[in-house]
Amino acid sequence: MAISYSIYDVFTRQKLAGNPLAVMFGADGLDDATMLAIAREMNLSETVFVRKSDNPAYAASLRIFTPASELPFAGHPTVGAAIAIAERNHTDGEADMVSVLEELVGPVRCAIRIRPGEASFAEFDLPRKSARVSLPLDHAQIADAIGLAESQLGFENHVPSIWTAGVPFLAIPVQNLSAMQEVDFDPTLWLKLAPLVEGRLVSAYLYCRGGVNHAAKFHTRMFSPSMGISEDPATGAAAAAFSGAIHHFDSLADGHYPILIEQGVEMGRPSHIHLNMDVKEREIARARIGGHAIRVATGTFDI
Repeated sequence: MAISYSIYDVFTRQKLAGNPLAVMFGADGLDDATMLAIAREMNLSETVFVRKSDNPAYAASLRIFTPASELPFAGHPTVGAAIAIAERNHTDGEADMVSVLEELVGPVRCAIRIRPGEASFAEFDLPRKSARVSLPLDHAQIADAIGLAESQLGFENHVPSIWTAGVPFLAIPVQNLSAMQEVDFDPTLWLKLAPLVEGRLVSAYLYCRGGVNHAAKFHTRMFSPSMGISEDPATGAAAAAFSGAIHHFDSLADGHYPILIEQGVEMGRPSHIHLNMDVKEREIARARIGGHAIRVATGTFDI
């Protein structure tokens, strides 16, 4: 059996930056074990499998795998797959469209913009609002696991906290950019302290204010040994979860908040994630994640 695939760099306008994604087309005949094996073979943070949906209103059904397990939802596969499917179906000139992708977390509504000669852009509504998970956290153990002093954790009123919008993350505020560059993540220590939330170990999502890019509001890093990811260049699901932490700790008033999040800088793969939040009556009424993606390779996978 042969299936076609494309590699996209996601959350970037430039090739060989951002977070690479393998998009496998026509994956209807693949079982779960084969999809996981292919994801391990590709050895990227995520591989997305595009299948036909039973609902004719949906553009496709997606299955998302890391090298270690399946995810119910992920940001860079959603953005990358939305763009890959749109570019595959619309090859003439510019296009603006809305499509719905079926994921295990539920239907995900995406808006896609294609412009000739430019990296395409996609933005999706969060299928689930971010929610906080209240569990006891040992700050000293967290500091040890990321290789920092406990005094380097936190800024202003931000403290470590767990959030999920489909995939759980322990959001760890770090003092500043200098401390971010000092991080020495220990996966063994992390696996000992990481709590289990929604049936999976939480991943580490580190953040501080500002960024190397002057437009960035936050600089982030993500580590997930339980997913088989040593470090991720861009994590849309983490940004989705992080929206709850921003709203909570920054006490956002009613209004619209466009927030640029950078990630992957320390890996040499800078990524830019667009988070937009609308706050009404002191609650998040709507949140969206968006970014660019550009195709860097195509091929055929023989199994």
